[in-house]
Amino acid sequence: MSLRTSLLFLSLGVLILLFLVLDVAWGSVSIPLDAVIDALMGRSEETTYSYLILHFRLPKAVTALFAGAGIAVAGLQMQSLFRNPLADTSILGINSGAGVGVAVYTMASVLFPGLSSLALGANTWGIIIASCLGSLTILLVISVVATRVRDMISVLIIGVMVGFLASSVISILQFFSSQEMLKTYLIWSFGSVSTTTWRQLTFMLPIVSLALLGSLLMPKQMNALLLGESYARSLGVDLVAVRYLLITITSILTGCITAFTGPIAFLGLAVPYLVRLIFRTSDHRVLLPATMLMGGLLLLVCDLLTQAPGYQFVLPINALTSLLGAPVVILVVLGSRSGHKTFH
Repeated sequence: MSLRTSLLFLSLGVLILLFLVLDVAWGSVSIPLDAVIDALMGRSEETTYSYLILHFRLPKAVTALFAGAGIAVAGLQMQSLFRNPLADTSILGINSGAGVGVAVYTMASVLFPGLSSLALGANTWGIIIASCLGSLTILLVISVVATRVRDMISVLIIGVMVGFLASSVISILQFFSSQEMLKTYLIWSFGSVSTTTWRQLTFMLPIVSLALLGSLLMPKQMNALLLGESYARSLGVDLVAVRYLLITITSILTGCITAFTGPIAFLGLAVPYLVRLIFRTSDHRVLLPATMLMGGLLLLVCDLLTQAPGYQFVLPINALTSLLGAPVVILVVLGSRSGHKTFH
């Protein structure tokens, strides 16, 4: 690893610590930095500040860190799998599956009155479970397709079609739903890291951590994919197994994170490109850990910007990630048209 790469990793680590502290201190109630540091270090007594930090803002910041890392790595894996810098986690329809699960849970009673008790009892855990079931269903469909179809273009087409089918189901449910049902679904679709509790994190963090660890064990295979199928086979890479593993890890990351935070747009597309631009490499031994750090950092920054001290509102986090991601897509398109290669 070169000195420049080491310094970049060190800088990312320092920035993550800095914005983690700032994210905890920043909000409708401003908290002094010394109180934040004392609470994080366990040196403060039980006060209003320490309770707010440890039970509300710290879980939110940890969620942003892990969700950003997971979504970014999932996007990187899709770009490497399809050898396309514009590939994203939504390409497999996993986000759409989660959306259908939540839509059915919150709005299906308008078409099926027998489910009215389900809608009336809508709560955070119900939404999480519904999202997981929706994602899991799409994961099973895509996994079956990936094991039976060797052509990745076919997998891509099926993923896109699943997304269209999911959007159609959601649109039908929205058309017949009441204003209250629509509001519940709409709030979830905005994406948020501010509602996650420590209890929920005990489920989310182990799953996301194991999936990220699995990603870190696959840089050789992902490097081989970038060089073409023939070269990968010459290195002894089992392409079918690698594709299946990448799809499975991506689906687990996307499904789990979406269940707890709602859909978070553009981060999986933007971060890998930014990392390649900054680190000037396509080596996944560098890209994977760098993408994790950059994804966590950028979602912390976005979460910080969604809040304003002195105000009681919190902007949808998707609004900020889209503001970040859309210019990156434009850069990718302009770069490809001017002859610059994203994969090199």
